[in-house]
Amino acid sequence: MEILIIRHGQSEADVLNVHEGRADYPLTDLGREQAKKLGQYLNEYCPPDLIWSSTLKRASETAQIIATEVSCMMKYEKNLMEFHNGVLAGLPREVAATRYPIPPSGRKPHERIEGGESEIEFRMRCEQVLSKILTESYAVARIAIVSHGGTISNILKSILQLPVKSHVSFHTGDTGVHLVKIEGDKVAVKKLNYLEHLQRT
Repeated sequence: MEILIIRHGQSEADVLNVHEGRADYPLTDLGREQAKKLGQYLNEYCPPDLIWSSTLKRASETAQIIATEVSCMMKYEKNLMEFHNGVLAGLPREVAATRYPIPPSGRKPHERIEGGESEIEFRMRCEQVLSKILTESYAVARIAIVSHGGTISNILKSILQLPVKSHVSFHTGDTGVHLVKIEGDKVAVKKLNYLEHLQRT
């Protein structure tokens, strides 16, 4: 099975410079254009047979645009949502830095942000949703997962069996694509944060 792991396009929160997380902002016009370019690229080179999408607007709208371009089915999955950042959701970054400063030594993996989840809980959620997706998509040759930066990083760490406290993270730009192939117990990473579709005219 091939898995295309895709981040949503630019959202309004990116322009407003606020903490996003569970804040449910839609795509900007640029974000919609990015998603369309990605859909056209995937349709030409590696169309998915099924798309799994986070239920948050910025991801679900990206997934819908891609699904239209490649003519495939979609499934919505709430556990593909971004990190539950509790009180930080929708808060301007400069306000958050003053009102809820990060402790000098950082938050411990078990410590929750007020009203949110801990890093351990986040990783467990990503492990669970990945297991569900792989189980329910066993007969599909190529799937796409449309989600968010933090969720994508944790899904990749789960696939690669990296520990929760690993200092490795995976950056994903707007509509960035990671391509992973899984055959039995073998994992091949074929692309990381692919963005060349954005250069198409």
